[in-house]
Amino acid sequence: MKALKPNLGQLLIIGFVGTEMSPRLSSLLARIQPGGVILFMRNIKTPQQTWQLLRDCRKCVSTPLFTCVDLEGGTVDRFRDVLGAAPSAADVFATGDKRLFRKHGQIIGENCRALGFNVDFAPVLDLAFPASRKILSSRAVSANPRDVVSYAREFLAGLRKSKVVGCGKHFPGLGEGTLDSHRALPVIDKTLKNLSKEDLLPYRDLGTQMPMVMVAHAAYPHVTSDGMPASISKLWITNILRKRIGYRNLVVSDDLEMGGVLSAAPVGEAAVEHIRAGGDLLLVCHHEEQVLQAHEGLLRATERDAKFASLVTAASRRILAFKKKSAKIMRSAPRPSPPLVEKLTRQLWEFSEQVRLQALDVIEAERLMRARRLRP
Repeated sequence: MKALKPNLGQLLIIGFVGTEMSPRLSSLLARIQPGGVILFMRNIKTPQQTWQLLRDCRKCVSTPLFTCVDLEGGTVDRFRDVLGAAPSAADVFATGDKRLFRKHGQIIGENCRALGFNVDFAPVLDLAFPASRKILSSRAVSANPRDVVSYAREFLAGLRKSKVVGCGKHFPGLGEGTLDSHRALPVIDKTLKNLSKEDLLPYRDLGTQMPMVMVAHAAYPHVTSDGMPASISKLWITNILRKRIGYRNLVVSDDLEMGGVLSAAPVGEAAVEHIRAGGDLLLVCHHEEQVLQAHEGLLRATERDAKFASLVTAASRRILAFKKKSAKIMRSAPRPSPPLVEKLTRQLWEFSEQVRLQALDVIEAERLMRARRLRP
């Protein structure tokens, strides 16, 4: 393989198979020098093992490492088997209590921090429209964008208090999507005017509070007219997210191994197009060969195209500047002790019970209100 360009790896957040460091993984990390790693349930067996695995990953990379996880609660909960189940965003929102919205983010952040993570790809900002109910389920909190802002603002503040970086997703919105972008490309027939009034509102209102925004693999033909996913669209990332909305922090693609983007471009090409579109970070979450294809695609484009090379340089500088500014967050917490794990597990259970009981109180109050209105 050709010698790597300085800082090119900063653009990649990679996944891998296994629960401990191996010679193969060590070689991959040392060769690519990625900006981050992401773990899934396949990598997570115990809190101490997870912390050690992330520590070993850090040792292979010369710059501070984004250590990432998807932890929303509910159906997207990578810690379910090691700390217990966290309530979903929809369950917490159903309490109507902003203090619990923030506590949700804080507890999830504390759990992430204890296991060695510094980035949580949450919260979901997609609107809970009927079209996407089967796909998003309890991941989306409301069809009202103001409600989404209310929950997400507090959740992000909770993460921030726990020294964990949050990420709003999935720009520009999957609320009208009827297909799962993991498997296919959702096509959302909605005008920019309507998207702006609804789906884009959380990104406008929360822009300064979101350290990262994740871009969806979904097509919006009434906006771009070319049927390409937003994740590789300059119109969406540069013109709308960066310029019109004014977002200034890091832009990350959804996983480039998902069917929604592979239907439009192979991994190597998609990696290049995301950076051309104005993105900073690329998720490649599963297979080593796909990680290498993404890196090789970036390397070839950098060598052949001076304009693209300047985009890579700009993105890597933004990433390194972000890491420097977030130095306290980038430092790892101490190895989780058994008493700490027990405390986190108990705290999570107590919070889940609080959410369940308060949501029941809300349901009962609404029932009584309806009964009063129906009385003659």
